[in-house]
Amino acid sequence: MKIFALFFIIFFIFSGCSSDKQMVVAKKKEVPSWYVDVAENDETYIYGRGDGKNKEEAVANALSFMVSTLSVSIASEFEAETIVKEGHNSSIQSTYTNNIRSDVKKIRISNYELMEMEEIGYKKFVVLVRSNRKELFASMHSEIEQNFTLVEKKKNVLAYASALKRVAFYKQTQETFANLPDTLLVMQSLDKSFDPEGYLSMAQELEKEYEALQKSISFSVQSNEDGTKLIPSIAKGLSDKKLTLDENENPDHFRVIITSDTQEAFAYGFTLARSAIEINVKDANGAVIASNKLNITGQSTQGYAIAKENVAMKLDELIKQEGIEKVIGLSM
Repeated sequence: MKIFALFFIIFFIFSGCSSDKQMVVAKKKEVPSWYVDVAENDETYIYGRGDGKNKEEAVANALSFMVSTLSVSIASEFEAETIVKEGHNSSIQSTYTNNIRSDVKKIRISNYELMEMEEIGYKKFVVLVRSNRKELFASMHSEIEQNFTLVEKKKNVLAYASALKRVAFYKQTQETFANLPDTLLVMQSLDKSFDPEGYLSMAQELEKEYEALQKSISFSVQSNEDGTKLIPSIAKGLSDKKLTLDENENPDHFRVIITSDTQEAFAYGFTLARSAIEINVKDANGAVIASNKLNITGQSTQGYAIAKENVAMKLDELIKQEGIEKVIGLSM
């Protein structure tokens, strides 16, 4: 009787477990039709679809898609493959490959509507956006106008500033207009009557001014007796940035002055050269416009002279890693 009861209990336990635990299979969501068959551009609106791990990424990709449809010159490659899998439960899995050129991605689009959005899987969002052609053109045109107006005002303010401040201004201007040619192509696609030549000419004129300014700037490097071996490192760093090395008295000439104080020490069989280095950059009037302090320790098993040469080698490495501007404390 006891054996029968035990058998009954075991049977009950196992049958209960098998009935309670059922495998749950999550049903995959179908890709919405508005994403598979995206609306075609017309005379009023342009459309774009995109996917991403969140809404923001999906919208960014959709805007890039939208821009890519406007001009062959900046077209992105978009391909969609639908894979239909047959099984107990039919499901549709869509794979979309977006090979978007970086220049398209950088064009800023601020005027658009989010028409559709759906989450079709874990960290998988799809969206549909559209933009009114006239409104998009107007917003892009307004932004370009504002940028050129702001640049002209800054240029006038800096007309009598130091050459290095003006260099920093022109470098910033280059960044502002980095995507101008591609933006103008998009604007031409939106409005066939739009002529971009005026804006291109203004951008080219700014570039010529920048090149002329760079050619007018020159540097010389000098040091105290202890820092003589450091001069070639600083000079090479400036030369690698295509800056002119010369001795002259023009208003755009700058002197890099190295002051080094090196002390000899010994540790673990090495001869050490501990250098406290101060770098000052002076303009043509003798005013210090930038400075930096460095502590570099050279070492050698072959004596103090070689340890000092190791200081110069380490300064070379520092310039390669951080850039000559940071090493001499100059922003340009």
